[in-house]
Amino acid sequence: MMEKPGKRSLTRIDGPPLTYVLPQPEIRGVISVEQALSSRRSRRSFSADAVPAEDLSQILWAAYGITEPFVGDLHASGGFRTAPSAGGLYPLELYLLAGNLEGIDPGVYRYVPTDHRVVRVIGRDVKTELSSAALDQEMIAEAPACLLYTAVYSRNTRRYGKRGSERYVCMDLGHSAQNVYLQAEALQLGTCAVGAFNDRAVRAVMQLQKNEVPLYIMPIGKTHKIPGSR
Repeated sequence: MMEKPGKRSLTRIDGPPLTYVLPQPEIRGVISVEQALSSRRSRRSFSADAVPAEDLSQILWAAYGITEPFVGDLHASGGFRTAPSAGGLYPLELYLLAGNLEGIDPGVYRYVPTDHRVVRVIGRDVKTELSSAALDQEMIAEAPACLLYTAVYSRNTRRYGKRGSERYVCMDLGHSAQNVYLQAEALQLGTCAVGAFNDRAVRAVMQLQKNEVPLYIMPIGKTHKIPGSR
């Protein structure tokens, strides 16, 4: 298990590209796993309040962060992570769309698990455009931040062929996204997994590489919990 460092602070590296070394994650919280499971819901209404960088750091780590580095160069993935992956291949890429985050400039950032940092790839907030690409779902534009998952299927198909792309990538996504749900609940934040969008439009907005396929959008923010939300 990762030891908790004494210092939890956000470090800005102006680059280029602009990079933030994220605060180290906590490994103990005040809400139990059972409590987070019981209260987990999809939240679709977000306030305009800024979200602390520490909270987004915690959510990114919960999604795909490294819990124990490998000794030696055994894997390109860098180590054991918070979410399991078939064959330890980790085919997912994770992007942070920052709108109103404390200490983080607006823009789109790629999460780098090995260093627990985010690197800016687009220098402005594109959540409104992403909302349009996602069938005008307003919660994406309104949320202070969003996560976007993409997949690089070739990481799996090289070893597992068609089964790797049709089954294992989706399994990986489910493991990781559930971690986001539970960590958000533990931080008294909300999220909602969004799969309804125009793939081509999302690719254009996010300026994705040709080998990346968009899978999920997860808006994140402080929310008014609505009874009965699924």
